[in-house]
Amino acid sequence: MGGDHGLSVTIPAALDFLEENPAHHALLVGLEADIRAMLSAAEHHQRAQPLSRRYEIVAAEEVVAMDDPPAIALRNKRRSSMRIAIECIKEGRAQAAVSAGNTGALMAIARYVLKTLEGIDRPAIATALPNRTGGVTTMLDLGANVDCSAEHLLQFAQMGAALVSVIDGKERPSIGLLNIGEEVIKGNDTVKLAAELLRASSLNFYGNVEGDDIFKGTTDVIVCDGFVGNVALKTSEGLAQMLRSFIKEEFTRNLLTKCMAFIASPVLKAFSRRVDHRRYNGASLLGLRGIVIKSHGSADSYAFRHALRRAAGAAAHGLNEKIAQAITKSA
Repeated sequence: MGGDHGLSVTIPAALDFLEENPAHHALLVGLEADIRAMLSAAEHHQRAQPLSRRYEIVAAEEVVAMDDPPAIALRNKRRSSMRIAIECIKEGRAQAAVSAGNTGALMAIARYVLKTLEGIDRPAIATALPNRTGGVTTMLDLGANVDCSAEHLLQFAQMGAALVSVIDGKERPSIGLLNIGEEVIKGNDTVKLAAELLRASSLNFYGNVEGDDIFKGTTDVIVCDGFVGNVALKTSEGLAQMLRSFIKEEFTRNLLTKCMAFIASPVLKAFSRRVDHRRYNGASLLGLRGIVIKSHGSADSYAFRHALRRAAGAAAHGLNEKIAQAITKSA
């Protein structure tokens, strides 16, 4: 029910996901009448009918609004679609939950209902960003924790390493600590202490990295506090959108640029696809006793389908078990 577009995005994305993943089942959690109306709409009816055995509507009585304070969503909306979706994980009815709704409310509800894994003080938000090596850089935290201690940054590194190990199959992912310089003397006291803890850990710690290392692919994982991470994420998304718009405008300006665009179209299409932030939609809320994926609120159907894929992949590869093992080993 959440996000900027609600069911007009989430229902088509769910149908797309089920069509391409015949072994999966979906629980559509929300206002039942609205969900049935969307499934019955002419544009979705023919697709939904053959898939009806693989999705189930789970009725909710209310919806968490995008501007609801987390405390209100947690205390006053106990029959919301977001709360019920998270409870489906706790009850074992679902292996993962995906929402495009209110981030603060999702984190608060997920943490309250599912609790954190043993050894984890705070959950973190992690996502993958494309880099120029052709792979991705996993970055966390992206907004769940504005103020972090050095110990929290160490835990983020442990969770990020487990995530990359599960998703990308890398046995010992490299870890970078986001800083204002590579030198050991750089950074505030928290970052300096976090670097000491990381060097003393069993993790594959590369050292300090800077902002441009995110897209260079210097390390597999980059760790920072939620304030810095969120600013970096939003900046990168804005830059990618600007580049795509610039290319589209410049190469349709006149006949000469149109001809150039036609000749270069394979390269331009590949570049546009590579920097398309929708392909990387779906941030993991790491450290919880269950898999919760946060989609961008502005996601379209294509982007939301990628968030569903990410949730399915995390569940299939036992992400939480790997994180728990990593924390236990480190302890």
